[in-house]
Amino acid sequence: MLTVAGLRLHLNRIFLLACAIYGAAVLVPSTVPAAEGDLPGPLRDVGFDQNLGQALPLDATFVDEGGREVRLGDFFHDGRPVVLALVYYECPMLCDMVLNGLVSSLDILTFEPGKDYEVVVVSFDPTEDAVLAANKKREYLVQFDREGAREGMHFLTGESPSIDALTRAVGFRYVYDEEKDQYAHAAGVTVATPEGEIARYLFGIEYAPKDLRLALVEAAQMRIGSAVDQLLLFCYNYDPVTGKYGAATMRMIQIGGALTIGALALFILLSRRRDRRSISPSTEDLAHS
Repeated sequence: MLTVAGLRLHLNRIFLLACAIYGAAVLVPSTVPAAEGDLPGPLRDVGFDQNLGQALPLDATFVDEGGREVRLGDFFHDGRPVVLALVYYECPMLCDMVLNGLVSSLDILTFEPGKDYEVVVVSFDPTEDAVLAANKKREYLVQFDREGAREGMHFLTGESPSIDALTRAVGFRYVYDEEKDQYAHAAGVTVATPEGEIARYLFGIEYAPKDLRLALVEAAQMRIGSAVDQLLLFCYNYDPVTGKYGAATMRMIQIGGALTIGALALFILLSRRRDRRSISPSTEDLAHS
C-alpha cells in the first residue's frame, strides 16, 4: 500500500528530475552568429534577417524554366505551403549544396510535391536566363525522382527590381565579389504559408527531415500531415536562431507531470478500493455470524 511518506518521496523525485531537465535546457547556450568584427569584409553584409510573418511580393514578375512570364503569386494556391530557395544557377558550389540538401530531405518525406507543397527556386543573379533555369531543373528532376516533382518544382529567373523585392522581403542579404566573380551569400531555405507569408527559416546546407516536415505542416496550418505531426508540433518549438525545431522542455515536463499525477491518482484509487475489500466482511462471514 502506498503511504503518505512514499507518495511524498515519489513526488520529490519527480520535482528534482523536472528541475534538472529545465536547468540543463537553460544552461545550454543557443547558437549565436559570429561578431561582425570576426568576419571578412564582404561577409559582413551577408546573412538572413529573420522576417517571420513578412508578406512576400506576390505581384513580382519572373520568368520560369520554360521562358514564360509568371507572377510569384502563381505558385501560392490551393492551400499548399511553398519552400523557397534563393540561389544562383552558376554558383560554383554552395547553391548546389543547398539544393542537394533540400531535395534529399524532401525525398524522405511522404508529402507529394505539387500536391502537398510547392518548391520555388529563384536565381538572385539578374544576368541568368531561362536556359540556365531549365538545365538546373532537369538536373534536379533526375535526383528528385518523385511523382509530381515536374509540376511541383519551379526554377525562376528575373530582373533586378523583382529580385530585390523578394530578397528584401525574405531578409536574404548577399554581395557580389568582383575579385572572385562570385556572389557571397547565406545558405538556407524559407518555408512560406499558402497566403505568401514567411513562416520558417531552415539554415545551412542540410535540413533534418523532421524540421522540414514540421515547417511544412505548420505553414499549411495543419492542412497537411497527420495527428502525430500535430502532436510533435505541440512538443517541439521552432528556434529562430538555429532555424531548427527543438524539444519544448517545459511543455514536455508539464505533460510528463500531468501523466505522472494521473497515474498516481489512479494508483491511489485502486489501492483504496483494494483496502476496502480486504477489511470489509465477506458474505460468507456474515452468514456464519
